[in-house]
Amino acid sequence: MGNSHNQTEELFDAKFLGRLRSLFFKLRKRRQLQRRGQHSTPAAGFTREFKDHRSYTPGDDFRTIDWRLFARLEKPFIRIFEEVQEFHVHILIDRSGSMVDPYPQKRTMALRVTVALAYLALLSQHRVSILSLADELRRETQPMKGQGHVHFLLKQMAELEFGGTTDLIGSLRQFRPGRDRRGMVFLISDLFGRSPETSTEALLQATGWPAETHVIHVLHPREKEPDLQGEIRLLDVETAEIRRIWMTKRELARYAKAFQQFMDDLHRFCMRRQIDYFPWTTDQLFEDTFLDLLSRGSALAGTG
Repeated sequence: MGNSHNQTEELFDAKFLGRLRSLFFKLRKRRQLQRRGQHSTPAAGFTREFKDHRSYTPGDDFRTIDWRLFARLEKPFIRIFEEVQEFHVHILIDRSGSMVDPYPQKRTMALRVTVALAYLALLSQHRVSILSLADELRRETQPMKGQGHVHFLLKQMAELEFGGTTDLIGSLRQFRPGRDRRGMVFLISDLFGRSPETSTEALLQATGWPAETHVIHVLHPREKEPDLQGEIRLLDVETAEIRRIWMTKRELARYAKAFQQFMDDLHRFCMRRQIDYFPWTTDQLFEDTFLDLLSRGSALAGTG
């Protein structure tokens, strides 16, 4: 119990949660949804959230009058509501070995991005489901709705264990977002899989999802440009395979070029299929990068 509390504090301390609240209010100020009086709406998947009162004027629907307020003030006021569309936000987090070893910053960043997205969605009254993937897809939470689930969310994410091999293709093939409401999917992964070449094949699964899809590519700067020279002994953290190579400046340049090509290929693949591809290195400022992520057209940005 105590260890779980310490893990939560380490990953999601009061300062981090304060930053999340600040982000939520920044996004809320951006929202520009039409305010209307209370009335029925034929649009499915919408809820109405009370916002304010205004004086009654001839022509307003008398059903929107707040009679309790009239009894107190003896003046007619109508209730103003805001229509808010409900989404089901699915967050898929990669919990394989390469997300924690040799760069544990990737795990920390992935968990914080997961919590930030879920926090924003819960405060905006959307449904949230969190699933993890490694050698298989695993459900980490049942669908949640409402900010009362925030502490449960923090505890679940702090206790999420990372390790093992990645089967990106198999895991994403198992994922089936529901068709009962409009959905959003955020996949948070380093996209290494069993080999980088399988990443685009795995992401093909996303083309069949009836949802707005975002791929958040979590990387450590040293994975893009390693600072290694001489004889290197490499250990695959997922398969335990060992390789020895000789790294020169020329080989490092070739590696950096190949890695950039890997990212460029992913970007082009996603762009052609209307999937948002967002690389996120662990040295980037969290708040600015998170706002940048949501400003790229996510419906979640307009619901805070």
